[in-house]
Amino acid sequence: MEKKLDWSLLEQETPKWFRDAKFGLFFHWGVYSVPACENEWYSRNMYAKGLPQNLKHVEKYGKLKDFGYKDFIEMFKGEAFDAEAWAELVVRSGAKYAGPVTEHADNFSMWDSAVNPVNSMKMGPKKDVVGECEKAFRKKGIKYLATFHHQWLWGWFMSTDAEADVYDPENEKYYWEALPLETNRYMPYRYPDDKFNQMWLDKTKEVIDKYKPDTLYFDSRTMIIGEEYRYEMAEYYKEKVKDGVITYKQSDFPKDIGVYDIENGHFAEAKEFPWQTDNRLEDNITWCIVQEPKYKSATSMVHLLCDVVAKNGNLLLNVGPNADGSFPEEAVKELYAVGDWLKVNGEAIYESRPYEIAAEGPTTSEDEDYDTEKIKKQIAEGIATDIREKEFSHEDFRFTQKGDTIYAIALDWPKDNSLQVKTLGYGKRQKKITSVQMLGENSELSFKQSEELLFVELPATKPCEHAYVLKIQ
Repeated sequence: MEKKLDWSLLEQETPKWFRDAKFGLFFHWGVYSVPACENEWYSRNMYAKGLPQNLKHVEKYGKLKDFGYKDFIEMFKGEAFDAEAWAELVVRSGAKYAGPVTEHADNFSMWDSAVNPVNSMKMGPKKDVVGECEKAFRKKGIKYLATFHHQWLWGWFMSTDAEADVYDPENEKYYWEALPLETNRYMPYRYPDDKFNQMWLDKTKEVIDKYKPDTLYFDSRTMIIGEEYRYEMAEYYKEKVKDGVITYKQSDFPKDIGVYDIENGHFAEAKEFPWQTDNRLEDNITWCIVQEPKYKSATSMVHLLCDVVAKNGNLLLNVGPNADGSFPEEAVKELYAVGDWLKVNGEAIYESRPYEIAAEGPTTSEDEDYDTEKIKKQIAEGIATDIREKEFSHEDFRFTQKGDTIYAIALDWPKDNSLQVKTLGYGKRQKKITSVQMLGENSELSFKQSEELLFVELPATKPCEHAYVLKIQ
């Protein structure tokens, strides 16, 4: 009879540092950055006959038996990788926690691993990417993040081409052992065996031991890993890292073990529990660098951050470096712009807590994330479903607070230089407002509070771009 695991022993409150940080960055960088074709699922889709990435691969590189994913490794040199420069980018963006993808689904470990011979120290860049980033980031006061996607390796490379190199026993160290094709489904009939589960656990423990990450992020599908292995990992992490945070998706871990993460998603209302959304700067449907990359605007990212924070969440934003380890200029420009906004307005974001009302205005958001059905569709078609951000007006506000101070964040600048905040009429709030300022401006603003609304006259010029914060006493 199997021993029943008591997950309640591992429950803990979300550490204050995580709730205060609000904004993090992570970086999808790996062997998949070399082909830079469509998305980071290239390593999987190149083996599915008929999918666009498969057709492009065969046309450019040849048959799968002659040129497989492993053959990109020697092309992944990371000659421009500079952990100090990455750390400086994190600081300039205003993010408070960050890290590279520690291992994606492709079995290429981005650290100096004794568990997995296929790693960035022995192959490719010949650098301990995770280790160098950990030192550089912590030197700048940045909390360190390790992200794990390696449960996806179960069936990831199984190909509809029987001649593909993934079926050659000599290549097992790159692709894992050959498995039935059905194991590449999201929920396979055949779950990982003890050997695979132990490998999953050993890799995670090794990173915990070597780098003591402040946050462990687990991508979806972690639930296929045996419960006893997931439990042992969570127990081990809690023992080894004080105030560490596990983030997880869907039902991969029990409630209160860590922070619930919704991929690329939104909540309509504020939640009583802290949560996180991982989203991407990329405006292509990808989490890694691709040919001809496009990026979302700093305005849309600032608006997303304000919406998430007002609803008791953190935003973990991805940007994919070039294959050589440098960052595209356009991506850097947008991240700098987010950081410039936070220099002026960070008081309303960092260390804040939700106000009793999270949002006001005509532009609403729904509960939405990259759910199981969307994942299954991506597996079948090789193409991810996108979730788009909305455009906001000057009538849209997000609210945060610290003590008796309320921050009303206007998501656009009104043409008549005045704002009307219905949430803060004294009939709703029951307290009279004594002063209103705008962050970035030193002077008090003229205002009138009626039973229905708070009317504020704004300065003649904007103190910043993207969004505008009223500081209200």
